[in-house]
Amino acid sequence: MNTSTLFKSISATLIFLMLQNCTLFNLPTGNEKSTLGENTNYTSEIKKLPAPKEKIIVGVYKFRDQTGQYKAAENGASWSTAIPQGTTTILLKALEDSKWFTAIERENIGNLLNERQIIRSTRKEYTGNDAADTSMPPLLFAGMLLEGGVVSYDTNVMTGGIGARYFGLGAGAQYRQDRITVYLRAVSTSTGEILKTVYTSKTILSTSINGNFFRFIDTERLLESDVGITQNEPVHLAVTEAIEKAVYSLIVEGVKDNIWSAKQKNPGDFDAIISNYLSEERVNDTRLIGNKFPDQERGKLSAFAQAEAFTVKSDYINPKTNIGGKLGVKYFLTDYLNIELNVNAITTENEGITKKKLFGPEVNLEFLLLPKFKLTPFVYGGAGFYIHPTADLYKAQLGGGLEYMADKSLGIRASAQYDFGFTDNWDNFVNGKRNDMGIRFGLGLNYYFGFKKNQK
Repeated sequence: MNTSTLFKSISATLIFLMLQNCTLFNLPTGNEKSTLGENTNYTSEIKKLPAPKEKIIVGVYKFRDQTGQYKAAENGASWSTAIPQGTTTILLKALEDSKWFTAIERENIGNLLNERQIIRSTRKEYTGNDAADTSMPPLLFAGMLLEGGVVSYDTNVMTGGIGARYFGLGAGAQYRQDRITVYLRAVSTSTGEILKTVYTSKTILSTSINGNFFRFIDTERLLESDVGITQNEPVHLAVTEAIEKAVYSLIVEGVKDNIWSAKQKNPGDFDAIISNYLSEERVNDTRLIGNKFPDQERGKLSAFAQAEAFTVKSDYINPKTNIGGKLGVKYFLTDYLNIELNVNAITTENEGITKKKLFGPEVNLEFLLLPKFKLTPFVYGGAGFYIHPTADLYKAQLGGGLEYMADKSLGIRASAQYDFGFTDNWDNFVNGKRNDMGIRFGLGLNYYFGFKKNQK
């Protein structure tokens, strides 16, 4: 069996298996049973709050979507709202979970009053006595009203992606961030005074990853395949988390300002909670809009290490990809621009013909497009050389990629780089007019340290 026939057989088998076994990518292939609703990050937080000294009776008449935002549609108009319309119900559930409030029915108070009137009329009719006692227990009245709503839904706050294609084989990833904003205020029913107002926000992330293959495997025979997955964070859960965070903040700020208090037997339970809340406030005071890091979070110096897949583009056929590496340091001249010095090791190989290990330094100027965002693209360029026994091999390089700040000082980087050789003897064979070149893809870590950029 020749290579072409073997390749076609393997490709057909893989395609058949992928079509027959959709669970390869954990795709749902059947009906799923209904389940209890998912918890958010703050569901457990509000449930673990210490008990109040006395529950607060609150009424919620209306806590609605105030954005008027409709779902984005690529073709035509969409009349579906972007925000769930049951936000009052979500707020009431959060109040119940907190165990700090006794919520009374006010959203549909008309239905409640009608039903009480039906009960009175029925009792009067079946007793046959107009003087019979048809009274009912009095309704609870609220000492405090909760007002507010979802006031903003911003789409495409941040979008981006990365991808590459090489000889018909390609892959890419895209992402999009939306943002919702919630305001919640507590109003005293006795005086009308606004006791406290809190404001929370939550980002909504959508990601897409895809890969494709496109190649002629024989004369007039084309093989093309695609695979991908898209994941969208449910808007309902994002709204729920923002509302639960607002309820949590309202309780903590009320205790901090002595508007209400916890049980006397546990007066110190809130000390740690308030301390953590104040720490979050201090961070929030310096946080910039749009999921950005404050200036002082990145150090002026950084050290990085990454693994790289290198493929040479030379005069010989059958280039083979090998794994190499790079170690280096960066010094930031400005928030956007840094100078980089690194040493790297690569292996140039043409299968069955030549193989050579090379080692040498590089100097680059790197530009961060969005240095105050957690995820930022970057581009860089510079020059370097590889140490060779007979003559050093000089080159220039150009590259780019993405950096994601997983922590205040730790960035995860993915990059691609093209090396432009100044000579044609990387493979010890000079032929033609084009110099030898190389392409590499890397993945690594970048650790920031030293004094911060905004410190004097």
